[in-house]
Amino acid sequence: MNANSFSVKRTVPRFLFTAEAEVTALHQGAHLVAHLSELSSNGCYVDTPEGFPVGTEVRLSIQHGGSKCDLVGKAIYKHDGWGMGVAFEDIAEEQRSIIDAWLAELGRKTK
Repeated sequence: MNANSFSVKRTVPRFLFTAEAEVTALHQGAHLVAHLSELSSNGCYVDTPEGFPVGTEVRLSIQHGGSKCDLVGKAIYKHDGWGMGVAFEDIAEEQRSIIDAWLAELGRKTK
C-alpha cells in the first residue's frame, strides 16, 4: 500500500486535543463515552474501539477545560478498533464560540 492511500485533504487546520465526550447515535439510540484526540472547526476525531458506521448521525457532548459543547455531526470515516472522524453539522452560534475559543487556545500553544 502506498503512502497516498491514506492521504486526506484538509481545508482547515486540525489540532491535537484531549477532551471527554459522550456520543449518541441519533436514530439508533446507541450511546458511548469516549475521548477526543483531534479538533478542527469542521469536526473531530473520537477515540473509541466501537465507533459507529460511516454516515451515522451523532450528538456529541464535549467537555474540556470547564466548558461544555453540544453538537450534531456525522461519522465520515471509521478506523475499526481505533475511532472515527466526525464532521460537525449546523453549529449554533453559542457552540461555535466555544469551539473557536478552544481552537484559539490550541493555536497559541502550537506557536
